Amino acid sequence: MRKFAKIALAAACFASAAVAHAAEPFKIGFIIPMTGPFASTGKQAVAGAKLYMQQHGDEVAGRKIELIIKDDGGVQPETTKRIAQELVVQDKVNVLAGFGLTPLAFAAAPIATQAKVPMVVTAAGTSSIVQKSPYIVRTSMTLPQTTAPIAAWARDNKDVKIDTAVTLVADYGPGHDAEKVFVKTFTEKGGKVLESIRSPMANPDFSAFLQRVRDLKPDALFVFVPSGQGTAVLKQFKERNLAAEGINLIGTGDMVEDDLMPSMGDEVLGIITSHHYSAAHDSETNKEFVKAFAEANDGMRASFMGVGAYDGMHLIYEALKKAGPDATGDELLAAMKGMEWESPRGPIRIDPETRDIVQNIYIREAKKLDNGERYNVEFDVVEMFKDPGV
Repeated sequence: MRKFAKIALAAACFASAAVAHAAEPFKIGFIIPMTGPFASTGKQAVAGAKLYMQQHGDEVAGRKIELIIKDDGGVQPETTKRIAQELVVQDKVNVLAGFGLTPLAFAAAPIATQAKVPMVVTAAGTSSIVQKSPYIVRTSMTLPQTTAPIAAWARDNKDVKIDTAVTLVADYGPGHDAEKVFVKTFTEKGGKVLESIRSPMANPDFSAFLQRVRDLKPDALFVFVPSGQGTAVLKQFKERNLAAEGINLIGTGDMVEDDLMPSMGDEVLGIITSHHYSAAHDSETNKEFVKAFAEANDGMRASFMGVGAYDGMHLIYEALKKAGPDATGDELLAAMKGMEWESPRGPIRIDPETRDIVQNIYIREAKKLDNGERYNVEFDVVEMFKDPGV
């Protein structure tokens, strides 16, 4: 009887310990710039993450979800690395997420590897990010992924003849990716790139660069700039009257972010971009998302940064459901690989081999709708497009 009593007591203690462990909060360390030049990225991302929790609750598989938001300022990689280390060591987070810019994601990658903690990148877009740690999974996009379709469109469209182009990109990882892929795709289709120009990532003045473009007289100017800088490009493009010189402005959707469109003015109208999300995407899932996003954030329009974080939370929630409440970092990562679902942007999938996102890339034109508001209206799509690399 004593033997059975001991077994029963041991079983009870084990069960109690398991319940206690399962009851511990599941912590998500969300690192994103909330202040500084890229604060708009953080504002959108935090809104997207919080909306997902509002809609789906704060408990998954018996674990209370705790979202720990940290502002890294978006400028100093060492700050991001320090915050990531503190979240892992002191807060004992189960997942790291966010990462507004490529250098910041690079800085945090070794922390994720050492701690064997999944790192969900919801914003940064350099192609090589997922190669920096086997624990990185991405729910945003890559610049090659969003650039190749607009380069192809520039040569294939029948309405506007674009034989020559100049590229203007921010001088850091994503910009280098965009430049290389645009030049490769455009020239392979018989176009000629007259010059490739790079602008400083922080506080750029585009006037001298745009004057150079005016002197070169290309059929099109391709632009990639980080979130928040598109307004300055558009303003200075208009001031120099480059459209009247026959220069078409094209680029990735970062230049004409959805949440900034209302403040951009009519100079944005007619600009063609390629991107993975538009607030005007015509699906019931997106209409519900845009409505809920605005209601939860004083009327703010959702952008691709908000969607990236919203889908990042979905990935984490579903991985925890699949792997179970006591899942290790490796088990959570395994659950994330190959996952697919219907996002507000359309169908998406996490490639099980690369851990990168596969998604539709849309060709859009900035238009004014009947209600007087400006949106990026999709008119063509490259379906389930993988990162083409650089």
